[in-house]
Amino acid sequence: MDLTIQIVWLFVLALPIACISWTVTHEEIFKEPREWCTKHSKNDRYLLTRKAFYLFTCEYCFSHYVTIAFLILCNYKLLLNDWRGYILAGFSLIFMANIYMSLFALLRQAIKKEKVEIEKIENEVDSEKLS
Repeated sequence: MDLTIQIVWLFVLALPIACISWTVTHEEIFKEPREWCTKHSKNDRYLLTRKAFYLFTCEYCFSHYVTIAFLILCNYKLLLNDWRGYILAGFSLIFMANIYMSLFALLRQAIKKEKVEIEKIENEVDSEKLS
């Protein structure tokens, strides 16, 4: 595969990896299972089970497993056409997916801040109208 195509695949494959990792570890739809996993990751008796449950609460950790699934599904290799290409692809995809998730988190934080500021201004305007 041409290097340009490999780079395009890198940027494109990291998007669904980031999306799946973020959704499972942050969004409301998985809140109950995530809270259950959080409880077990803190309170289980054995280290191995605590770590296994923790991976469903951390987007970075979970992105490793999602990446492995995508490498198997898509047979994507980076730079080298053997097992080393899978390793390079895996860590590169994890890196890119986590950049995407960090940018998304910053964007959500900025939007949330803006909503709070708008609500504050609206409340001030409403209180001035009542005075």
